[in-house]
Amino acid sequence: MRIGISQLIMGKTGCEDFFKQSAAAGYEVVEICMREEGEVTLEMTDDDARRIVEQARAAGVEIVSMTHSHCTGNLLASGAAQQTSIEETIGGLKRAASMDIHYTLHVLGRMTPDLFYADAYDNAVASLKAIAPHAEKHDVALAIEFVWNGFLFSPLEMRNLIDTVGSDHIGFYFDPGNMAVFQYPEHWVRALGKRTKMVHLKDWQGHALNGDWTPLLEGEVDFPAVMAELRAIGYDGPLISEVPPKLAPLDATAKTARKLLGM
Repeated sequence: MRIGISQLIMGKTGCEDFFKQSAAAGYEVVEICMREEGEVTLEMTDDDARRIVEQARAAGVEIVSMTHSHCTGNLLASGAAQQTSIEETIGGLKRAASMDIHYTLHVLGRMTPDLFYADAYDNAVASLKAIAPHAEKHDVALAIEFVWNGFLFSPLEMRNLIDTVGSDHIGFYFDPGNMAVFQYPEHWVRALGKRTKMVHLKDWQGHALNGDWTPLLEGEVDFPAVMAELRAIGYDGPLISEVPPKLAPLDATAKTARKLLGM
């Protein structure tokens, strides 16, 4: 396992500065964000992509994953919103492949009052089945993260969704801080097993209505149990920090993340 950091927590920091700060803080790998606007977008050129990869290499870090933060549609919906997000996601996978990135993060979309849960589930399956052949073609996995969007609250539900899609390139992005609000994160690791493609690092203290994020190892996530379950399923990929610098300095989080490697 290697330790890394996500650009998600770095605000408007540009790629080159992000890479340099990450390397200086002791991280080995990084996760970049594809957004609607900025350096990494669907409209970026091949030259833009090569420049960013070269900047990472020059800084001494490797880009291992990318977030689909650019999607304006909704994979949980139907009609135009669904098709838009499918096309945006396929475009993101293609661009990730051009940068030799093999893992991407997706949160699928959002629930709305007029979108019933069972319909959202069926729409998600249909969307991912449409995306899967492109993920396979480009050898870029799409990893679904459980977030607070009112969808996929159970590890068994997440597992069933992934299995129904039936592609090794559609998997799970594990973030212990996100489910610690409601459940025991290590249970998700055991339930999802080999479907786990990537891992975020966050910690949480308290309950859903009165809790907050904490620095790593200062919240309620049982990281020894989490690490034991990750090792049991054979996960040896990166551990990507999503601890914002306002909670703990980047280098301090890197040092704490290295402690997890010894658990």
